[in-house]
Amino acid sequence: MAITRRDFLNGVAITIAAGLTPLDLVRAAGKAGAVIHGEYYPPALTGLRGNHPGSFEMAHALGREHENFALDGLPIEEEYDLVIVGGGISGLAAACFWQQLAGKESKILVLDNHDDFGGHAKRNEFTVEGKTLIGYGGSEAFQSPANNFSPVVNKLMADLGISVSRMKAGFDVNFYPDHQLSRGVFFDKKHFGETKIVSGDPGRAVSDDIPHDRLNGRPIEAFINDFPLSEEDRKALITLHVNPSDYLPGMTVEEKSAWLDGHSYHEFLSEKVGLSKMALLYFQQRSNDFFAIGIEGISCADARACALPGMEGMGLPPLDGEALADLEEPYVYHFPDGNAGLTRLMIRHLIPQALPGSTMEDSITSRLDYSTLDKPQNPARIRLNSVVVNAANTDDGVVVTYLNDGKPHRVRGRNAVMAGYNMMVPYLVPETPEEQKDDLRLNVKAPLVYTNVVVKNWQPFMKLGIHEFYSPAAPYSRVKLDYPVSLGSYQHPQSPDEPMVLHMVYVPTYPGSNMSAREQFRKGRAFLLGTSFDAHEKMIRDQLQEMLGSAGFDHERDIAAITVNRWAHGYAYYANALFDDMDKQAEIVERARKPVGRIAIANSDSDWSAYAHAAIDQAWRAVNELKAMG
Repeated sequence: MAITRRDFLNGVAITIAAGLTPLDLVRAAGKAGAVIHGEYYPPALTGLRGNHPGSFEMAHALGREHENFALDGLPIEEEYDLVIVGGGISGLAAACFWQQLAGKESKILVLDNHDDFGGHAKRNEFTVEGKTLIGYGGSEAFQSPANNFSPVVNKLMADLGISVSRMKAGFDVNFYPDHQLSRGVFFDKKHFGETKIVSGDPGRAVSDDIPHDRLNGRPIEAFINDFPLSEEDRKALITLHVNPSDYLPGMTVEEKSAWLDGHSYHEFLSEKVGLSKMALLYFQQRSNDFFAIGIEGISCADARACALPGMEGMGLPPLDGEALADLEEPYVYHFPDGNAGLTRLMIRHLIPQALPGSTMEDSITSRLDYSTLDKPQNPARIRLNSVVVNAANTDDGVVVTYLNDGKPHRVRGRNAVMAGYNMMVPYLVPETPEEQKDDLRLNVKAPLVYTNVVVKNWQPFMKLGIHEFYSPAAPYSRVKLDYPVSLGSYQHPQSPDEPMVLHMVYVPTYPGSNMSAREQFRKGRAFLLGTSFDAHEKMIRDQLQEMLGSAGFDHERDIAAITVNRWAHGYAYYANALFDDMDKQAEIVERARKPVGRIAIANSDSDWSAYAHAAIDQAWRAVNELKAMG
């Protein structure tokens, strides 16, 4: 699809009156868009969510169009001890930590450009046949808390009333295995010549929620022999899985490790293993969900950490602790709304009247009162639909200028934390040193789409014997029945006749393009922002119909709702030996996140790590940097 400048700015490729500026679009997409039945309640919105219209156009005007705003002369309307730009996990954690260090009465303002708080931790709610279903539209779970959570993160969890052991108990890991369901593969007709569903995938997965002995997998030979590939290709795949050789003969272990770090998994399978293009295509999107890029964009070492085959016969050293934890520790620390459950509890901590109740469990179904978030009497205030355009140090603090309802406003904080996308800091804080700006721009976030589709029943999955599909070449690489989580009064659907949320993952990638990860991410971002909801919907319906049609699925009859959570700026960039100088990486990260005067920098971006625990740890660092200044 050709992306015009106008498509790029309006982000939804819908017909908009000629001459609208980014400011007009921000104004048009304000609070009114999130009002349902007279109440402001964004989680219940369907359609195009995530980076929704009105949330990003002004940022692109600043960054791409270099639009300038007349800031001089605006009055200071409010004074705060701390102004936080970005109301995601890191921004809200910074507010919690500031209260901890400066006192509950310290005045805090959190500004966010979206119509809901949480950043990527997005809650999607649906009402179908009188039943409320809750889904996650972004950051989905805690990653290996036993290995990854710092004392700071663990203390915040305790302060919020979050128990990872109770979360684990609420996740029924045997639910789908007890229904005799397995993982399967969807081979689409466009790429493989026929539509073929193959059940019984016996393979391990990174961040797996299914016990290794409950996969309901078939022998690997039987599984692969059902693939719509030539006999030669099937034999090659079986050998790779069952009897891999040393594909780097003559090298020492150190030389092998260096080669695997510096070469892509695609290159390894093609040049060292010798797979054909069709056999290689089977693996093309295996890394999309975890890394938001195809196998030409991940190193062999990363592929090994994802349990992808081929390196078992090389005598390599064991995986490091974090990679091993991602493979071994079950991925079961999940609220029904993903890490939106965490951000809602942070809101309760900051503004108790916003979310009724007192426990982790009762928070799941409590209705959050958005009208309480920005009350003058609150020491901590959350101001949504507020697009920050400038932050500048002055003699008496930091002046922050933002747009709300299309009108400019200015506030002053004694301190400020930039907790949004770090690549925006050079544009929002022009006084940032040039070298630091260059470092910040290196964190090009990976685009991805988390789509939730509510189906009126999940009988087709039962008939096919599959609870989760991997698609090697169709747009959505992952399509799965929702995680089986029941917490408090919220119960996961038990019967195949009940409505169910399908979670789908789409990543725009460019295999064969020879583009770096950053280049692919930039191109994918433009594609997502220039693609209409209608185009997304057609892609979703077409894939589900081809995938499930043989089991009686009818997309016109069986789909009750669709929410497309578009994250043009998704996962934080992670350092990759294929594209980055790893010897300089630690220095770049440290330099990029240095405070600029009394403006500290948080977000998981500042750790180059796309995890909730990283976002929290970086908030703690940023707040302590400010406190150390006095």
